[in-house]
Amino acid sequence: MNHLLSRLAPTSENGLPLLISAVTGMGGIGKTALAAEAAHRARAEGWFPGGFLFVDLRGYDDNPVTADQGVLALLDAMGVRGANLPLTTARQYDVYRDLLDKRQERMLVILDNASAASQYLPLLPGTEHHRVLITSRDLPGGVPVHVVGLGTLDPEESVALITDALHSTDPADSRPAREPEALRELTALCGHLPLALQIAAAMLRRRHRDIASLVAEIRSTGSTIGALDRPQLGPDWYGRSLTLRPVLATSYARLSADQARLLRLLARGPGAETSTETAAVLAELASHHVLEVLEGLAAAHLVMPVRGAGPTESGMRWRLHDLVREFGLDVVREDVKLFEEGSAARERVLAYYGKGARAADRWLRWLPGKQIPGLFRGQEAALAWLDQERVGLLAAVGWTREERFERKGADLALWLAEYLDRRRAFDDKITAMSLALDAGRRVGDMDVQVAALTGLGIALREVDRGQEAVEVLTRACSLCGKAGDRRREGMVWGNLGSALLSTNQVQEAVEALTRSRTLFEEAGDVQGAGMAWNNIGAFFANADRVQEAIEAFTCARDLFREAGDRRQEGIAWGNLGVCLREAGLVQKAVEAYGEALAMCQESGDWYGAGQTLGNLGRAHTALQAEAAARSAFLQAAEAFTRAKAPAEAAQARTQASELQD
Repeated sequence: MNHLLSRLAPTSENGLPLLISAVTGMGGIGKTALAAEAAHRARAEGWFPGGFLFVDLRGYDDNPVTADQGVLALLDAMGVRGANLPLTTARQYDVYRDLLDKRQERMLVILDNASAASQYLPLLPGTEHHRVLITSRDLPGGVPVHVVGLGTLDPEESVALITDALHSTDPADSRPAREPEALRELTALCGHLPLALQIAAAMLRRRHRDIASLVAEIRSTGSTIGALDRPQLGPDWYGRSLTLRPVLATSYARLSADQARLLRLLARGPGAETSTETAAVLAELASHHVLEVLEGLAAAHLVMPVRGAGPTESGMRWRLHDLVREFGLDVVREDVKLFEEGSAARERVLAYYGKGARAADRWLRWLPGKQIPGLFRGQEAALAWLDQERVGLLAAVGWTREERFERKGADLALWLAEYLDRRRAFDDKITAMSLALDAGRRVGDMDVQVAALTGLGIALREVDRGQEAVEVLTRACSLCGKAGDRRREGMVWGNLGSALLSTNQVQEAVEALTRSRTLFEEAGDVQGAGMAWNNIGAFFANADRVQEAIEAFTCARDLFREAGDRRQEGIAWGNLGVCLREAGLVQKAVEAYGEALAMCQESGDWYGAGQTLGNLGRAHTALQAEAAARSAFLQAAEAFTRAKAPAEAAQARTQASELQD
């Protein structure tokens, strides 16, 4: 509001007149309401002593108001009617401009709901004395205007809108205060779009049931648009029907064939945000062509550009509003050919994501001496791509539920397992591995089932669901034994041992870890043997057998070094440091942490770096080197922040501040 008012002020900050302003945004965003409220406030400030003129151009109706019709409405508002009205259109425009030119008191002309420049250009005053405010769903491209773009409300504003609407009818309505969670859920289902919120409020005013009942109704319908489309609610303050679908349908109907097709494909695409590259794959278009189409959709406020890592095309992403997506899905669902068009696009995206995720996974697992993976320039670039596409990748894994995509979706999930571990996204990993497991069962692929069970077990253990992890990994061991893959079997038994250890099933853990080590050694797998010894070291450390733990972690470190696995070597160094500190060898522990930290940073493991720096801070504290300890804790907070671990970062900052005190 303040931004728009500054545009309507008599002069701008640099003293130049601001003649024409435009409020733009998607249908239902509240452009007309904002323009009207801004006009009233501006007049109250004394900026427009002559008042304001308003004409609804109905640009998105079946029969939009022409400029010739609009000038008649404006003349009527200025008292020119009946016998005083000129007979010819040209003379009517002359009289309109002449009247404005002679008006000494500044006026604001509001040209609402314009869909084309031809509707409002002839209605612009022929003088710089007055101001013009245009509202439109389309971004004016050929006319120099000051644009104020509207987005959806934030969650608190959405809650306030519905609360105020209910209290305006009944100040004693206690539902917003009684049901804060249901109210927040309702605003989220409405996509924080003012029109949808207004409809929801109107429905609540007509019913005596609680807010949760409307939330349940929307969820059972499976469509916010379907649940909220209630023509019987009547018109709003501006005489427009309180319905969502017609607003979206009129915007869709105005799109070019390419724009309409891409909107439909984005609706069936992966995630709320899509990169330019993924959109190009969806539409099977060259990047420069799809970028033009996306910019057209953005100009119509049907997608929103979201700037990414930089100002280049590759850093740009495009967000589809939830209700626009829902509308697009409805359009596709009602037409067999359009549905097939979307399914073919999903297959292209799965192939594109699969190629990228497989290459990225190879980079994350790559060891010196092995063949260098293609596609990405290195591990850092692979991680950056995975981070950029993470939401879409996980959404595409969800397509595994459909028979057509189950195999490719399962493969994609498995190629994301290591990445999700690196980012400690264990809840996402549980979902992805569960989907892959179900798909593996349906297609009868034992390898997929073993890999999915293993990944699922690891994630369950990390979120402290140890007994479930034991059950899942036990099933994986059983399947592995049938497949005869000793390396994989060794990995599964090692993970089972760790899960058993987390549930204090000590004897069973020892047997599993020993079996894991034997399997790796028999297979001649140096890296796997290092993992086995690392797990055995964890067992000894948990049993307070510190010297044996030091020996095991030292063995693991040496094996990882032999295999060239710097990341795992860093983990072994960190574990070794903990045991050295517990053994009273604090200075040696500091040296071990230094080695571990360098390897964590080298591999981009910022969570591991945070843990190592926290341990380093504790070691310095034991050495009474408080300045060094405080520095380590502050660096730990930075590392945890980079790892998106706010709780751990806060704890590290607290430890640093306690030393300062």
